Formats: sequence, C-alpha cells, structure tokens
Amino acid sequence: MARIFTLVRLFKNRKKFRVRKKFTLMKWSILLEMIWMKVCIGKKTKTAPFLWRALGTKAAKVGKGLSNDTEALKLELQHWLEAIDHSHRYGHNLNYYYEKWHKCQSRQPFFYWLDIGEGRMINLEEDCPRSKLQKQIIKYLGQKERQVFEVMFEDGRLLYKLSKRLVDTTMSPEDTKWIFVLSTKRTLYVGQKKKGVFQHSSFLSGAAILAAGSLVVEKGILKTICRNSGHYRPTDETMLVFKSFLQRNNIDITHVKVCPLEDDKEIPKRMALMEDLEVTP
Repeated sequence: MARIFTLVRLFKNRKKFRVRKKFTLMKWSILLEMIWMKVCIGKKTKTAPFLWRALGTKAAKVGKGLSNDTEALKLELQHWLEAIDHSHRYGHNLNYYYEKWHKCQSRQPFFYWLDIGEGRMINLEEDCPRSKLQKQIIKYLGQKERQVFEVMFEDGRLLYKLSKRLVDTTMSPEDTKWIFVLSTKRTLYVGQKKKGVFQHSSFLSGAAILAAGSLVVEKGILKTICRNSGHYRPTDETMLVFKSFLQRNNIDITHVKVCPLEDDKEIPKRMALMEDLEVTP
C-alpha cells in the first residue's frame, strides 16, 4: 500500500517537472508506470527501494487529503489510470484498453503500449473506439480554477464564494446533472457534470474527499442529495458525514430528499481498474 501511495504522490508532484511539450508528460507517466511494474513484479534490484524513497520524498502526498480525515475516500482503483495518465483520459474508457493489454501479456508498460508501442494501432470499436478514448479528457482543476466552484453558506442558502451568486441547478436543461464533492478540509464544491469531461475527480484533481454525489438546489435552497459517484463510490456512512456537515453550517435538512443510490436515475433530470493495480510478469 505504501508503494501505491508513493505512485500517486509522484503523479501529484508531476507539475514540478513539466515542460511545454506534451510528449514529456507522456514520458513522465510512462516513467512512473515502469517504476511501478518493477516494484510490483518483485524484481529485487538495488535501485528499486532507493527510487521509491528518493522520488517519494520529493513528490506530493498520495491521495492528497487522506491525512486530514480517517473517513476520507480515495479515488476508485479503475480511475487511478485516469489520474496517472498524462492527459487524464476518462478512466472508464482506459480500463477497456487496460484489459486488452492485460490479455495480450505484453512486457511493455501499459501507457507505453497504448500510445507508442505494440498497442498503439488497437481500436476497440465495440467497447470504446480510439476516437472516444482520445476525446473524453477529464478536466483536473488547479487551485485557482476550483475556487470558482467553492460554495459557502449564508442564511441557510448555498452560494458561490467567489461570485456570491446563489447556487441554482433548476435553471439548467433537463438533461443536466449537478455534482458535488466535500474535501477533507470541509470545503464544498458544486458544478455541472459533463460526462467524460467534468466529473467528481475534476474538483480536487483526484484527491481524497469526504463525500460526493449529485444534488438539486433551487435559489440557494437545497432540495435533493444523492450519494452517486463512480469515481469515489460513497457509502451510506459518507452521506451521514455530509448531512452532519450541512447541519453544522445551519442548513435545514428536514425537508431535503435523500435518494438511495439505486433510485438516482429516477430523479427528474431537471432536479436532479480492475481489481488491483498489480502487474504480472
């Protein structure tokens, strides 16, 4: 587990090593993956432990936010591919190609195989065409970018901290879904979901969170909350944490509808990696 943490720590710190050329980002993700493979397949080299220690100390914390709260939720493993990927292609799509790579028993690291190596010409037409894989890029917000989505509370209403505008999801088209995450620092972020572009992992760049789901807010008044998130898989306990957070901020949840996970698709729209990351030789 410590090695998994270190891998994500390396990813989080990648910005310190960025240059303008996109290919360098690709090389960075491949480098991480090659180190990961070397450790996971159990090669006992003198350099492996050193690499983990040396690179780990320079990197940001894995699953940033985990140390802030024991109840924090990490990104689901199948979406770690998305976080590690140099361009953050949608994890659900990447997983189809990961499974293909795994069946091929290639000796090449996954991202190298996918973008440069033996698998670069593979196109999974039925499950996920290559065009879709390349098109659906998840936006990962930086610190300043996420401020636009930060929500504060005033007189029992939700409003955006930066613009002081009341949160209102009911003015959107009927096929729109609004999502939220609660960070481990108890900061709430709310935004409009765009599948394959802007999802729960977008707000905090894949970092750990306390709660996630969808909601309905009308003129600042919270109407409905649901604990649905494929990226974080929140639980009933997670929803209790979120409800407690709302109450501490003087939000009356007496008449707020809390949807069971299985009922999420029934909300009117207007109101509304695999088992592990180990690599076998």
